[in-house]
Amino acid sequence: MRNRYLLLCDVPIVGIATYAAFALRFDWLFPLHRPEFVPFLIAVLIVKPIVFLALGMYSRLWRYASVQDLLAVLIAVTASSVAVSALVAGGTVSGRIYEFSRAVLVIDWLLTLCGTGGLRMAVRLAAENRYGQGKAARGTSVKRVLVVGAGDAGAMVVREVRRNPQLGMETVAFLDDQRSKRGKHVQGVPVVGPLAMLTDAIERYQISEIIIAMPAASGSVVRMVAEACRHSGTPSRILPGVYELLGGQLDVSRLRKVEIADLLRREQVTTRPDTGMYLVQKRVLVTGAGGSIGSELCRQIALANPAKLMLVGHGENSIFEAQSQLREHFPALKIQAVIADIRDPARLAACFREGMPQIVFHAAAHKHVPLMEENPEEAITNNVIGTSNIVDACIVASVERLVMISTDKAVSPTSMMGASKRLAEMIVREGARRSGQAFSVVRFGNVLGSRGSVVPVFKRQIERGGPITITHPDVTRFFMTIPEAVHLVLQAGGLSSGGELFVLNMGQAVPIVQLAEDLVRLSGLSAAEIPIVFTGLRPGEKLEENLWEQGALVEPTTHPEVLRVIEHDPIEGAQLARSLDALKAAAGSGERMRLEAALAQWIPSYVPSSVQKHLSL
Repeated sequence: MRNRYLLLCDVPIVGIATYAAFALRFDWLFPLHRPEFVPFLIAVLIVKPIVFLALGMYSRLWRYASVQDLLAVLIAVTASSVAVSALVAGGTVSGRIYEFSRAVLVIDWLLTLCGTGGLRMAVRLAAENRYGQGKAARGTSVKRVLVVGAGDAGAMVVREVRRNPQLGMETVAFLDDQRSKRGKHVQGVPVVGPLAMLTDAIERYQISEIIIAMPAASGSVVRMVAEACRHSGTPSRILPGVYELLGGQLDVSRLRKVEIADLLRREQVTTRPDTGMYLVQKRVLVTGAGGSIGSELCRQIALANPAKLMLVGHGENSIFEAQSQLREHFPALKIQAVIADIRDPARLAACFREGMPQIVFHAAAHKHVPLMEENPEEAITNNVIGTSNIVDACIVASVERLVMISTDKAVSPTSMMGASKRLAEMIVREGARRSGQAFSVVRFGNVLGSRGSVVPVFKRQIERGGPITITHPDVTRFFMTIPEAVHLVLQAGGLSSGGELFVLNMGQAVPIVQLAEDLVRLSGLSAAEIPIVFTGLRPGEKLEENLWEQGALVEPTTHPEVLRVIEHDPIEGAQLARSLDALKAAAGSGERMRLEAALAQWIPSYVPSSVQKHLSL
């Protein structure tokens, strides 16, 4: 119903409510002996619609009316009644109105509230009923849907399905493990039992599709549901996890197929609303802003409403894409895209002078182990020298906070990439000691779905019909979704006072073989159709990673998923500065053995790949 028609309906409702208020207070013949009725009616018919209009009663889509919309009706009706009461009080004081019953004002308020609110709920009910009739009239086949999770997300799914008949879906039941919900109805749909009866419910209710509506569910729960759906041949879709939904609207358009990240979810830690408070109205700079981690950092930083967001990166295409997405979703945010190489100190200095960042997130790095084994000079110049340039620029610009993104491959490194990141950690921590500024390092394991990671590679191999190639049957890695890792990085950044090494709680390491098998099953295929082939460890790779060195002191922080790790830095101060000069010279010479010898001297736990190869012979 158009809002102008609502206005035309409100006018007689207001008049009828006024008449009924007088009739209930006095009698049905009150017009004969209540002269104040006519002026009061005129005032009501003029004042109330004007107040309704001013308070937005005619700028809402009432077919989607919610509790918040009903609250708006309450406020508008109350405000209009107060305005009319003020006119009555003024008329009484001036002597124009001889007497007026206060009960009439109360009854009029109540009847107007019921009339206007009821009209709007009727609009919503009529719209929902029209959707249902339209779906039946078209005679399309309707998929019977079972929703797993009878919470807020599940209720949203039911509402959205009803509002979108073109989906051809009908929600027939909920499953939920919370005992207090069983036997109850959510949005008119019954909660028929726990998740354990999923297989039975699929058969009993003739379910055509399962929707998993539990954004905070752990991976084990999602895995159980996905396996039950696979065995029964019932397709399933899922709402994204909590960290993926940060700042996004929860609606039916977010439904997607179950992905590997859903199976590896950990028990969800409640997201904290104060995570990005230290970013509000700050000038923030992100290096590597076009990468997987960097672009997600920019997205979540944008949610905190910074004064300015600077995107720094060497690849123009990735920076352009990140900038375009941010402008689309955050049109009011001031964004500056900077194409710069962190190995160029003069260019960095100019960027910092121009942008005057207050907080810096350093995510720029070369990360691929085999590539850096083949190009060791690049690992050193980018990951080590580039980080040193960033730290120097932050010190000169008096940056409040610097947060460097590191990796578990920096622990007892066996690769050029891991050793370069370990030295980069030392540089940041030494910068904090040197300047007294809040510079810190956040270390974590692999992230799912990043460019060049195993998941996209496995998916491509599955699409080609296999085989999936894995280096070794016993390889394990720590995994976390990109949105979750970035959320915790922002949390750790706010905890820093200077020089800390934070490590994210990565949960249990995941066998890569299990990851591959899960991906095959999610693709609707079997191990017989997509075989797994073991190719052997590549130079620089390990069977398993660690999150901190042996003998490190691990302490909790105020966030349960962020740990503070105290490790001994083998070199610092002037010795670290000399090591950087030596590394620059070694990288310039192109002599791999010289680079490995220098790194082994300054990182006692580093075992170069050439030494590993020799030991394995």
